[in-house]
Amino acid sequence: MHNQPPTRDLMDAEVDRKADHIRLALEDRMQVAGGAFSAWTFGHEALPEIDRAEIDLTTEFLGYRLRLPLLISCMTGGTEVAARVNENLAEAAQATGVALGVGSQRKALEDPSQADTFRVRHLAPDVPLVANLGAVQLNYGYGLDECQAAVDMIEADALALHLNPLQEAIQPEGQCNFASLLPRIEKIVEGLSVPVIVKEVGSGLSTTTGQRLLDIGVRYLDTAGVGGTSWARIEAARADDLEIGELFADWGIPTPESIRSLRSLSSEATILGSGGLRSGLDAAKALALGADLVGIAQPFLQAALDSADRVVERIERTRIELEVTMFCLGVTQPSRLRRTDIRRRDTT
Repeated sequence: MHNQPPTRDLMDAEVDRKADHIRLALEDRMQVAGGAFSAWTFGHEALPEIDRAEIDLTTEFLGYRLRLPLLISCMTGGTEVAARVNENLAEAAQATGVALGVGSQRKALEDPSQADTFRVRHLAPDVPLVANLGAVQLNYGYGLDECQAAVDMIEADALALHLNPLQEAIQPEGQCNFASLLPRIEKIVEGLSVPVIVKEVGSGLSTTTGQRLLDIGVRYLDTAGVGGTSWARIEAARADDLEIGELFADWGIPTPESIRSLRSLSSEATILGSGGLRSGLDAAKALALGADLVGIAQPFLQAALDSADRVVERIERTRIELEVTMFCLGVTQPSRLRRTDIRRRDTT
Protein backbone atom coordinates (compact mmCIF):
# COMPACT_ATOMS: atom_id res chain seq x y z
CA MET A 1 0.00 0.00 0.00
CA HIS A 2 1.35 3.42 -0.87
CA ASN A 3 0.34 5.32 2.28
CA GLN A 4 2.03 4.96 5.65
CA PRO A 5 0.67 2.37 8.11
CA PRO A 6 -1.71 4.06 10.54
CA THR A 7 -0.82 4.38 14.20
CA ARG A 8 -2.85 2.57 16.86
CA ASP A 9 -4.38 5.92 17.92
CA LEU A 10 -5.57 6.54 14.37
CA MET A 11 -7.04 3.04 14.11
CA ASP A 12 -8.86 3.49 17.41
CA ALA A 13 -10.21 6.82 16.20
CA GLU A 14 -11.50 5.15 13.04
CA VAL A 15 -13.34 2.54 15.13
CA ASP A 16 -14.92 5.34 17.16
CA ARG A 17 -15.96 7.12 13.96
CA LYS A 18 -17.64 3.98 12.57
CA ALA A 19 -19.47 3.45 15.86
CA ASP A 20 -20.60 7.10 15.86
CA HIS A 21 -21.98 6.69 12.34
CA ILE A 22 -24.11 3.69 13.31
CA ARG A 23 -25.42 5.36 16.47
CA LEU A 24 -26.23 8.70 14.85
CA ALA A 25 -27.76 7.24 11.68
CA LEU A 26 -30.48 5.68 13.81
CA GLU A 27 -31.58 9.01 15.27
CA ASP A 28 -34.67 10.60 13.73
CA ARG A 29 -33.09 14.06 13.82
CA MET A 30 -30.51 12.89 11.29
CA GLN A 31 -33.18 12.36 8.62
CA VAL A 32 -34.25 15.04 6.15
CA ALA A 33 -37.87 15.98 6.85
CA GLY A 34 -40.54 15.28 4.26
CA GLY A 35 -38.93 12.33 2.50
CA ALA A 36 -37.40 12.23 -0.94
CA PHE A 37 -40.44 10.94 -2.80
CA SER A 38 -43.40 12.56 -1.01
CA ALA A 39 -43.66 15.22 -3.73
CA TRP A 40 -44.39 12.54 -6.35
CA THR A 41 -47.58 10.58 -6.87
CA PHE A 42 -48.95 7.93 -9.22
CA GLY A 43 -52.22 7.80 -11.04
CA HIS A 44 -54.48 4.83 -10.28
CA GLU A 45 -55.82 2.07 -12.50
CA ALA A 46 -59.21 1.00 -11.18
CA LEU A 47 -59.23 -1.63 -13.93
CA PRO A 48 -55.62 -2.91 -13.87
CA GLU A 49 -56.38 -5.83 -16.24
CA ILE A 50 -53.75 -8.07 -14.65
CA ASP A 51 -53.71 -10.93 -12.17
CA ARG A 52 -51.57 -9.99 -9.16
CA ALA A 53 -50.08 -13.47 -9.35
CA GLU A 54 -48.56 -12.52 -12.73
CA ILE A 55 -46.35 -9.81 -11.22
CA ASP A 56 -42.67 -10.73 -11.65
CA LEU A 57 -40.20 -8.65 -9.64
CA THR A 58 -37.05 -10.46 -10.77
CA THR A 59 -34.26 -8.24 -12.06
CA GLU A 60 -30.83 -8.84 -13.60
CA PHE A 61 -27.88 -7.19 -11.83
CA LEU A 62 -24.16 -7.93 -12.11
CA GLY A 63 -24.82 -11.30 -13.69
CA TYR A 64 -27.28 -12.43 -11.02
CA ARG A 65 -31.04 -12.75 -11.13
CA LEU A 66 -32.47 -10.94 -8.11
CA ARG A 67 -35.91 -11.73 -6.74
CA LEU A 68 -36.66 -8.01 -6.57
CA PRO A 69 -34.78 -4.91 -7.76
CA LEU A 70 -33.18 -4.09 -4.42
CA LEU A 71 -29.68 -3.41 -3.14
CA ILE A 72 -29.13 -3.24 0.61
CA SER A 73 -26.97 -0.15 0.33
CA CYS A 74 -23.44 0.16 1.67
CA MET A 75 -23.52 0.93 5.39
CA THR A 76 -20.80 -0.24 7.73
CA GLY A 77 -17.88 -2.41 8.74
CA GLY A 78 -14.75 -2.22 10.86
CA THR A 79 -16.22 -2.71 14.35
CA GLU A 80 -17.63 -5.62 16.33
CA VAL A 81 -21.15 -4.23 16.05
CA ALA A 82 -20.67 -3.62 12.33
CA ALA A 83 -19.60 -7.22 11.86
CA ARG A 84 -22.88 -8.39 13.36
CA VAL A 85 -24.82 -5.95 11.19
CA ASN A 86 -23.09 -7.17 8.01
CA GLU A 87 -23.63 -10.82 8.91
CA ASN A 88 -27.35 -10.27 9.51
CA LEU A 89 -27.68 -8.25 6.30
CA ALA A 90 -25.89 -10.97 4.34
CA GLU A 91 -28.08 -13.76 5.69
CA ALA A 92 -31.16 -11.71 4.85
CA ALA A 93 -29.90 -10.87 1.37
CA GLN A 94 -29.29 -14.55 0.66
CA ALA A 95 -32.71 -15.55 2.00
CA THR A 96 -34.58 -12.93 -0.04
CA GLY A 97 -32.44 -12.83 -3.19
CA VAL A 98 -31.34 -9.18 -3.12
CA ALA A 99 -27.95 -7.50 -3.60
CA LEU A 100 -25.75 -6.29 -0.74
CA GLY A 101 -23.10 -3.62 -0.37
CA VAL A 102 -20.66 -3.22 2.53
CA GLY A 103 -19.37 -0.03 4.11
CA SER A 104 -16.07 1.63 3.29
CA GLN A 105 -13.27 -0.93 3.52
CA ARG A 106 -10.46 1.55 4.08
CA LYS A 107 -10.37 0.49 7.73
CA ALA A 108 -9.75 -3.14 6.77
CA LEU A 109 -7.07 -2.28 4.21
CA GLU A 110 -5.18 -0.29 6.82
CA ASP A 111 -5.82 -2.77 9.64
CA PRO A 112 -6.19 -6.30 8.21
CA SER A 113 -7.49 -7.57 11.54
CA GLN A 114 -10.77 -5.85 10.68
CA ALA A 115 -11.24 -7.59 7.33
CA ASP A 116 -13.48 -10.27 8.79
CA THR A 117 -16.06 -7.62 9.72
CA PHE A 118 -16.66 -7.22 5.98
CA ARG A 119 -16.34 -10.85 4.82
CA VAL A 120 -19.83 -12.22 4.29
CA ARG A 121 -19.58 -14.18 1.04
CA HIS A 122 -19.94 -17.46 2.94
CA LEU A 123 -23.33 -16.21 4.18
CA ALA A 124 -24.45 -14.86 0.81
CA PRO A 125 -23.04 -17.13 -1.91
CA ASP A 126 -25.82 -16.56 -4.44
CA VAL A 127 -26.29 -12.77 -4.50
CA PRO A 128 -24.19 -9.86 -5.77
CA LEU A 129 -21.80 -8.29 -3.26
CA VAL A 130 -20.52 -4.75 -3.71
CA ALA A 131 -17.20 -3.65 -2.23
CA ASN A 132 -16.75 -0.02 -1.21
CA LEU A 133 -14.05 2.64 -0.97
CA GLY A 134 -14.11 6.42 -0.92
CA ALA A 135 -13.11 7.82 -4.30
CA VAL A 136 -11.18 10.59 -2.54
CA GLN A 137 -8.76 7.91 -1.29
CA LEU A 138 -7.38 7.86 -4.84
CA ASN A 139 -5.80 11.21 -3.92
CA TYR A 140 -4.38 9.86 -0.66
CA GLY A 141 -2.19 6.99 -1.80
CA TYR A 142 -4.75 4.48 -3.02
CA GLY A 143 -4.74 3.08 -6.54
CA LEU A 144 -5.70 0.03 -8.54
CA ASP A 145 -3.95 -2.37 -6.13
CA GLU A 146 -5.97 -1.16 -3.14
CA CYS A 147 -9.22 -1.19 -5.11
CA GLN A 148 -8.57 -4.74 -6.27
CA ALA A 149 -7.67 -5.73 -2.71
CA ALA A 150 -11.03 -4.44 -1.48
CA VAL A 151 -12.80 -6.51 -4.16
CA ASP A 152 -10.77 -9.63 -3.40
CA MET A 153 -11.27 -9.23 0.34
CA ILE A 154 -14.99 -9.96 0.12
CA GLU A 155 -15.12 -11.72 -3.27
CA ALA A 156 -17.17 -8.81 -4.60
CA ASP A 157 -18.92 -8.55 -7.95
CA ALA A 158 -18.43 -4.77 -8.20
CA LEU A 159 -16.69 -1.91 -6.43
CA ALA A 160 -18.56 1.21 -5.32
CA LEU A 161 -16.37 4.30 -5.32
CA HIS A 162 -18.32 6.74 -3.20
CA LEU A 163 -18.31 10.51 -3.61
CA ASN A 164 -18.95 12.50 -0.43
CA PRO A 165 -17.50 16.03 -0.63
CA LEU A 166 -20.06 17.54 1.76
CA GLN A 167 -19.48 14.84 4.37
CA GLU A 168 -15.70 15.20 4.12
CA ALA A 169 -15.94 19.01 4.34
CA ILE A 170 -17.80 18.86 7.68
CA GLN A 171 -16.21 15.72 9.11
CA PRO A 172 -13.60 16.60 11.77
CA GLU A 173 -11.02 14.32 10.14
CA GLY A 174 -12.30 14.87 6.59
CA GLN A 175 -10.13 14.54 3.50
CA CYS A 176 -10.98 17.30 1.05
CA ASN A 177 -8.56 16.98 -1.85
CA PHE A 178 -11.01 16.12 -4.63
CA ALA A 179 -8.78 17.64 -7.35
CA SER A 180 -8.29 15.65 -10.57
CA LEU A 181 -10.20 12.61 -9.33
CA LEU A 182 -11.88 11.90 -12.65
CA PRO A 183 -8.77 10.56 -14.45
CA ARG A 184 -7.91 8.47 -11.39
CA ILE A 185 -11.40 6.96 -11.40
CA GLU A 186 -10.97 6.25 -15.12
CA LYS A 187 -7.83 4.20 -14.40
CA ILE A 188 -9.76 2.09 -11.91
CA VAL A 189 -12.60 1.57 -14.38
CA GLU A 190 -10.10 0.43 -17.01
CA GLY A 191 -8.02 -1.85 -14.79
CA LEU A 192 -10.31 -3.37 -12.17
CA SER A 193 -11.46 -6.97 -12.56
CA VAL A 194 -15.10 -6.07 -11.83
CA PRO A 195 -17.40 -3.16 -12.75
CA VAL A 196 -17.13 0.16 -10.92
CA ILE A 197 -20.23 1.77 -9.43
CA VAL A 198 -19.83 5.47 -8.69
CA LYS A 199 -22.06 6.43 -5.78
CA GLU A 200 -22.97 9.74 -4.16
CA VAL A 201 -23.78 9.29 -0.49
CA GLY A 202 -26.53 11.83 0.13
CA SER A 203 -26.37 14.90 -2.10
CA GLY A 204 -27.08 13.32 -5.49
CA LEU A 205 -25.34 13.12 -8.86
CA SER A 206 -25.91 16.06 -11.19
CA THR A 207 -26.43 15.78 -14.93
CA THR A 208 -22.96 17.23 -15.50
CA THR A 209 -21.27 14.79 -13.14
CA GLY A 210 -23.22 11.89 -14.57
CA GLN A 211 -22.13 12.74 -18.09
CA ARG A 212 -18.49 13.09 -17.09
CA LEU A 213 -18.60 9.66 -15.46
CA LEU A 214 -20.28 8.08 -18.47
CA ASP A 215 -17.62 9.65 -20.70
CA ILE A 216 -14.83 7.79 -18.86
CA GLY A 217 -16.60 4.45 -19.09
CA VAL A 218 -18.57 4.23 -15.84
CA ARG A 219 -21.72 2.23 -16.56
CA TYR A 220 -23.19 2.00 -13.06
CA LEU A 221 -24.33 5.20 -11.33
CA ASP A 222 -25.80 5.19 -7.82
CA THR A 223 -27.38 8.49 -6.89
CA ALA A 224 -28.16 8.81 -3.21
CA GLY A 225 -29.73 12.23 -3.29
CA VAL A 226 -31.27 14.52 -0.72
CA GLY A 227 -34.18 13.07 1.21
CA GLY A 228 -32.79 10.44 3.55
CA THR A 229 -30.06 10.42 6.17
CA SER A 230 -28.21 13.74 6.39
CA TRP A 231 -24.50 13.11 6.61
CA ALA A 232 -24.07 16.85 7.14
CA ARG A 233 -26.03 16.55 10.39
CA ILE A 234 -24.16 13.41 11.44
CA GLU A 235 -20.70 14.86 10.90
CA ALA A 236 -21.74 18.20 12.41
CA ALA A 237 -22.87 16.36 15.54
CA ARG A 238 -19.49 14.64 15.70
CA ALA A 239 -17.77 18.01 15.20
CA ASP A 240 -19.96 19.66 17.87
CA ASP A 241 -21.14 22.22 15.31
CA LEU A 242 -24.88 21.66 14.92
CA GLU A 243 -25.32 25.01 13.18
CA ILE A 244 -23.40 24.01 10.06
CA GLY A 245 -25.20 20.68 10.03
CA GLU A 246 -28.58 22.41 9.84
CA LEU A 247 -27.34 24.86 7.22
CA PHE A 248 -26.33 22.03 4.89
CA ALA A 249 -28.83 19.36 5.99
CA ASP A 250 -30.76 19.48 2.70
CA TRP A 251 -27.87 20.44 0.42
CA GLY A 252 -27.88 18.79 -2.97
CA ILE A 253 -30.19 17.26 -5.54
CA PRO A 254 -33.31 15.37 -4.45
CA THR A 255 -33.11 11.70 -5.39
CA PRO A 256 -36.11 11.73 -7.80
CA GLU A 257 -34.72 14.64 -9.82
CA SER A 258 -31.27 13.09 -9.96
CA ILE A 259 -32.66 9.76 -11.18
CA ARG A 260 -34.60 11.47 -13.97
CA SER A 261 -31.64 13.54 -15.12
CA LEU A 262 -29.26 10.58 -15.16
CA ARG A 263 -31.71 8.44 -17.08
CA SER A 264 -32.02 11.18 -19.69
CA LEU A 265 -28.28 10.83 -20.36
CA SER A 266 -28.27 7.14 -21.24
CA SER A 267 -30.66 4.31 -21.86
CA GLU A 268 -27.84 1.78 -21.45
CA ALA A 269 -26.30 2.76 -18.11
CA THR A 270 -27.53 1.05 -14.96
CA ILE A 271 -29.01 3.63 -12.62
CA LEU A 272 -29.40 2.85 -8.94
CA GLY A 273 -31.74 5.14 -7.06
CA SER A 274 -31.06 5.46 -3.35
CA GLY A 275 -31.30 8.12 -0.69
CA GLY A 276 -34.57 8.58 1.16
CA LEU A 277 -36.36 5.40 0.07
CA ARG A 278 -38.37 4.15 3.00
CA SER A 279 -40.96 1.82 1.44
CA GLY A 280 -41.89 -0.28 -1.55
CA LEU A 281 -44.02 2.64 -2.76
CA ASP A 282 -40.91 4.84 -2.78
CA ALA A 283 -39.10 2.07 -4.65
CA ALA A 284 -41.83 2.01 -7.30
CA LYS A 285 -41.53 5.77 -7.73
CA ALA A 286 -37.75 5.52 -8.17
CA LEU A 287 -38.18 2.78 -10.77
CA ALA A 288 -40.86 4.78 -12.58
CA LEU A 289 -38.56 7.80 -12.73
CA GLY A 290 -35.83 5.77 -14.42
CA ALA A 291 -33.91 3.68 -11.89
CA ASP A 292 -33.08 0.08 -12.75
CA LEU A 293 -32.53 -0.85 -9.12
CA VAL A 294 -33.18 0.81 -5.78
CA GLY A 295 -30.89 1.06 -2.79
CA ILE A 296 -32.17 1.18 0.78
CA ALA A 297 -30.00 1.44 3.89
CA GLN A 298 -31.27 3.15 7.05
CA PRO A 299 -34.56 1.20 7.38
CA PHE A 300 -32.55 -2.03 7.47
CA LEU A 301 -29.96 -0.82 9.99
CA GLN A 302 -32.06 -1.10 13.16
CA ALA A 303 -33.39 -4.46 12.00
CA ALA A 304 -29.85 -5.70 11.39
CA LEU A 305 -28.85 -4.78 14.93
CA ASP A 306 -31.53 -7.21 16.09
CA SER A 307 -31.36 -10.21 13.77
CA ALA A 308 -31.29 -11.48 10.20
CA ASP A 309 -34.95 -12.45 10.57
CA ARG A 310 -35.89 -8.85 11.29
CA VAL A 311 -34.10 -7.75 8.12
CA VAL A 312 -35.94 -10.42 6.14
CA GLU A 313 -39.22 -9.07 7.51
CA ARG A 314 -38.37 -5.54 6.36
CA ILE A 315 -37.35 -6.75 2.91
CA GLU A 316 -40.54 -8.78 2.60
CA ARG A 317 -42.56 -5.73 3.64
CA THR A 318 -40.82 -3.73 0.91
CA ARG A 319 -41.61 -6.47 -1.62
CA ILE A 320 -45.30 -6.51 -0.70
CA GLU A 321 -45.55 -2.72 -0.90
CA LEU A 322 -43.88 -2.69 -4.31
CA GLU A 323 -46.14 -5.46 -5.57
CA VAL A 324 -49.31 -3.72 -4.36
CA THR A 325 -48.21 -0.51 -6.09
CA MET A 326 -47.60 -2.34 -9.34
CA PHE A 327 -50.93 -4.14 -9.11
CA CYS A 328 -52.79 -0.84 -8.71
CA LEU A 329 -50.97 0.48 -11.77
CA GLY A 330 -51.63 -2.58 -13.94
CA VAL A 331 -47.91 -3.36 -14.28
CA THR A 332 -46.38 -6.84 -14.15
CA GLN A 333 -42.65 -6.03 -14.40
CA PRO A 334 -40.54 -3.34 -12.69
CA SER A 335 -39.18 -1.99 -15.99
CA ARG A 336 -42.73 -1.21 -17.13
CA LEU A 337 -43.20 1.25 -14.28
CA ARG A 338 -41.49 3.84 -16.51
CA ARG A 339 -44.60 3.84 -18.69
CA THR A 340 -46.93 4.71 -15.81
CA ASP A 341 -48.47 8.03 -14.86
CA ILE A 342 -46.14 9.53 -12.24
CA ARG A 343 -46.22 13.24 -11.57
CA ARG A 344 -45.43 15.87 -9.00
CA ARG A 345 -48.20 16.53 -6.52
CA ASP A 346 -50.24 19.67 -7.02
CA THR A 347 -48.81 21.85 -4.28
CA THR A 348 -51.41 24.56 -4.79
